[in-house]
Amino acid sequence: MLWVSLQSPVFFTPSTNISDHPGPGSAHAIPADFYKLEDCKRLAEEFKKREDHLDVLVNNSGSNWGASFDEYPDAAWTRVLTLNLHRVFTITQLLTPSLEAKATRENPSRIINIGSIDGLRVPALETYAYSASKAGVHHLSRVLANHLGKRNITSNAIACGPFESKMMAKTLEDFGEHIKAGIPLGRIGSPEDVAGTCLFLSSRAGSYVNGANIALDGGSVIGAKI
Repeated sequence: MLWVSLQSPVFFTPSTNISDHPGPGSAHAIPADFYKLEDCKRLAEEFKKREDHLDVLVNNSGSNWGASFDEYPDAAWTRVLTLNLHRVFTITQLLTPSLEAKATRENPSRIINIGSIDGLRVPALETYAYSASKAGVHHLSRVLANHLGKRNITSNAIACGPFESKMMAKTLEDFGEHIKAGIPLGRIGSPEDVAGTCLFLSSRAGSYVNGANIALDGGSVIGAKI
């Protein structure tokens, strides 16, 4: 199974047929600046030179911008929506021929878009562009599921809650205990949590899941506040 994960753009390829001989493979990086359309196109071309198909595309690049309503800059919308939403479409569009190449009705290729619970609920912090972009990612995933499902490609979104990451580092440092107190499971998400969800969506078990939005948040969205 061949994966592409687009944060630092990397693709993973097994050393053997993974269905017959599971084992370690290799990872290859293709650096690209997603704010530049030409870099996106170059990444897709470089990938096509190296591989004849793509099984799983994970769109997980993202940026954030926090500021008070009165001071929120216009530039924040351009920066955040370009990377978080626009480029999800751009990269998916460019790599769709590779996703189609070996996809079948019984074993479709997969698109996994990393969203956020801030696209499901109103966040406490003033991150206007971020929450709007993630709500857009969730709906874009459903639109893609409809149109690309007919081409043997599934599209699903994972609405992540708080995870330890560079983007969340300062927030967790300042409000970590308060955030955990509002999560029914009482902890921050781990890399294994999101990796396991991606593996489910990419496996035979997830081959009939299309257009879903999975809240991966320990129950944050449904946690009672009173």
